[in-house]
Amino acid sequence: MEQIKVLIVDDSAFMRKLIADFLSEEPRITVIGTARNGEDGIKKIKELKPDVVTLDVEMPVLNGISALKRIMEENPVPVIMLSSTTLEGADNTLHAMQIGAIDFIAKPSGSISLDLYKVKKELVDKVISASSVKVKKILNLSNKGQSTIIPQRDYSKIESIFPEKQIQKSVAVGKWSSTKQKLILIGTSTGGPRALQHVITKLPKDINAAILIVQHMPPNFTKSLANRLDALSEITVKEAVHGELIKKGVAYIAPGGFHLKVKSVGRNIAVHLDQTEPINGHRPSVDVMFQSASNIDHYKKIAVVMTGMGSDGKNGLVALANQGEIKAIAESKETSIVFGMPKAAIATNYVDNIENVENIAETIMKYV
Repeated sequence: MEQIKVLIVDDSAFMRKLIADFLSEEPRITVIGTARNGEDGIKKIKELKPDVVTLDVEMPVLNGISALKRIMEENPVPVIMLSSTTLEGADNTLHAMQIGAIDFIAKPSGSISLDLYKVKKELVDKVISASSVKVKKILNLSNKGQSTIIPQRDYSKIESIFPEKQIQKSVAVGKWSSTKQKLILIGTSTGGPRALQHVITKLPKDINAAILIVQHMPPNFTKSLANRLDALSEITVKEAVHGELIKKGVAYIAPGGFHLKVKSVGRNIAVHLDQTEPINGHRPSVDVMFQSASNIDHYKKIAVVMTGMGSDGKNGLVALANQGEIKAIAESKETSIVFGMPKAAIATNYVDNIENVENIAETIMKYV
């Protein structure tokens, strides 16, 4: 078994030891070194050539953001940020994701997290996932690419990753109406903030639909993500609020820690947030949002599944297809940081278009 070599960069000796102990318990991971600040980390990346780096955001001498910029310029490597859950920490982490970090871990109790064991499994899983990411994919996300359109739902060449009994065949889809109201549903996880920026910033202010978004993130981080996207976009982007009526031209992001559902209020739709059990470890869950939207029968749905670990969105996509008219778009393997969620969506046989991330907004507008 090939070992995943990890370098830990953190100014706290306690945190370096704790993270190293957690990662070393996983047989596939070897901690090859630690560094006490960003400057030291850059030096050791050049010396040790790790497969993955964990990088603290808040450090003396050279902080995580400044160090990440230099890492991406000088010795690109998959990086996972470790951040406090403060609003400032969330903003810095989102900035790091734009620079090139693969993912992040929110420390449960601040800069020195005595209860880091709460996210131990998440840390291990994300390190393993990051180790398979090709660095050129991170650096070239903005490059133009060709979209792949799947005509007549032809998936004969795609090998299913699920047992045959779980795969339902496509139902016949009638003519896609341009007059019926539309609801856009977007689900994403690892690599999602950058992918969302590619998509949301290209949607026009007068778009004739509302957008609901699930991005796997904890509280505070989703608020920062909404604020960042709102500042960059023509449409309004906000964190969803329980009970509010959804409006065209507005994107609603599920708050961290809450499932985002919808319910009919006459001919309108209202946001319904709750803290029912996580689904496959996720709250918010893409499956929950998709399944909830499948019950809204006076809207056509445009479902989009983008980069992310796991298969969240797969079951919800099947529910959408079985209960109404949908068009489904999956991000391509070429631009997905992690191809888990889009691959699972494609395997359902309900995806109409497989698109590079820079083409997804255009495809959404085609169906709107």
